[in-house]
Amino acid sequence: MPIIQAVDSNFDSEVIKSNKIVLVDFGARWCGPCRMIAPVINEISHEYENIVKVVKVDTDSNPSVASEYGIRSIPTLMIFKDGVKVDMVIGAVPRSTLINTLNKYL
Repeated sequence: MPIIQAVDSNFDSEVIKSNKIVLVDFGARWCGPCRMIAPVINEISHEYENIVKVVKVDTDSNPSVASEYGIRSIPTLMIFKDGVKVDMVIGAVPRSTLINTLNKYL
């Protein structure tokens, strides 16, 4: 499943109402650590494509969602299950850290 670009207007339908576990990547184009973690996010979207929905949110162009979830530094990765934020990882973490965090909810 390709990575979905979510915006303020469709965040609710793409993330909150999803029947899958959703990994939300809050970031921005200019953010170096966001670019560093991008390949890991892409791998996860392919490896877990039937179980996890991967959504990217550009915090610059979607300030409502970013402020609603208190995004202060990027990248911030949030895991949602049944419409509820269940976990969060901040920064360009190693792949293993992200996989271990995700696996807790699968």
